[in-house]
Amino acid sequence: MAASTANADNADRADTPQVTRTQVGIVGGGPAGLLLSHLLAKQGIENVVIELRDHETIKNTHRAGILEQQAVKMLTESGVDGRVLTHGDEHEGIDLRFNGESHPLNFPDLVDATVTLYAQNEVFIDLAAARKRDGGDIRYESEVIEVADLKSDTPKIRYKDVSAGADPDAVHEVHCDILVGADGSRSFCRRAVGQEQGHQDFKIEYPFAWFGILTEAPKSSPELIYANSPHGFALISQRSANVQRMYFQCDPAEKTEDWSDDRIWSELQKRVDGPDGFQLKTGPIFDKTVLGFRSFVREPMSHGNMFLAGDAAHTVPPTGAKGLNLAFADIKVLFEALDSFYATGSRELLDDYSETALKRVWKAQNFSYWMTSMLHTRKDAHPFETKRALGELETVTSSRYGQQYLAESYTGWPHA
Repeated sequence: MAASTANADNADRADTPQVTRTQVGIVGGGPAGLLLSHLLAKQGIENVVIELRDHETIKNTHRAGILEQQAVKMLTESGVDGRVLTHGDEHEGIDLRFNGESHPLNFPDLVDATVTLYAQNEVFIDLAAARKRDGGDIRYESEVIEVADLKSDTPKIRYKDVSAGADPDAVHEVHCDILVGADGSRSFCRRAVGQEQGHQDFKIEYPFAWFGILTEAPKSSPELIYANSPHGFALISQRSANVQRMYFQCDPAEKTEDWSDDRIWSELQKRVDGPDGFQLKTGPIFDKTVLGFRSFVREPMSHGNMFLAGDAAHTVPPTGAKGLNLAFADIKVLFEALDSFYATGSRELLDDYSETALKRVWKAQNFSYWMTSMLHTRKDAHPFETKRALGELETVTSSRYGQQYLAESYTGWPHA
């Protein structure tokens, strides 16, 4: 079903917004917003997506992605192109490395599950193609300037078309029954509802960041390596057979231009060195970035008829690989609530959305914080803290129950 456009009688008035009427208005056209749009459309629920960036910018914004099995199923079983199965890299575990020794965890053996390495921009490409194939109304290069009437039966999204050649003064409106903010960690929708309106933000900043690289090199290991060392944390990840992604813990103020390839490789190798003689496979580095991170949660994740999802409502440090998976879990809960609302008229699941989603969010926050604290080394850490973290790693890796807890959390809990 297509959204309807009103104001035909006033089309000649420049100061009259062009109004689109739809059932669900979605701010944010990243993976979370597009997945919700796709699922709603499959059920015949009208929706319009408003996204500031253009398609090519999102497509070429490289972000790592580790998908839980449930996230993979949400894509493939809902009719999105199955490239995740043919181009994604299924992983059966991770390697915890500390004291210079490797401790592999086998997920299928521990919890009968796997994860799939598949970059977030690839997920976007698949979802964007599915919406285009199915005639979805995705409005790229559209800057939201206001969300209004959030507690009414007709929330509104006001935006300007910022594409080349568009009238910079023209204002457009989307009138909807339900407004969804899936517009990322700098969410316009979240900021539109301050804490003075009964909302509360929970957050902590971390005293370190990740220095990330992309390199043309073969894989250094069949599985991802999470390394704790006296020099700081390192993650030896992957992208493809010939391109690898790696990170090492650094100061948030670090500048990429201060690091030569040789210095980067020396730092990474230092953090995985051990008596087994493990050596990284190196190659030319073609991308460098410094990623700061924090833990953040907005409660509740709703305000009247506006509902937040994904990074708009919460962010986690990347150590636990939970970011995109949490967003997809939110979308699963919200989609089922919207499907119920339009099928039966009942608001029960919508009213419970925030409480339901937050249960998983806080479990993921705990796991991500735990992994981050256990694997990273603070500059000001007391020797006791450093030794305690090593004792924790030893406890986890020497106990099947400890390994199972980590494996269950990493591969994901059942969707609500």
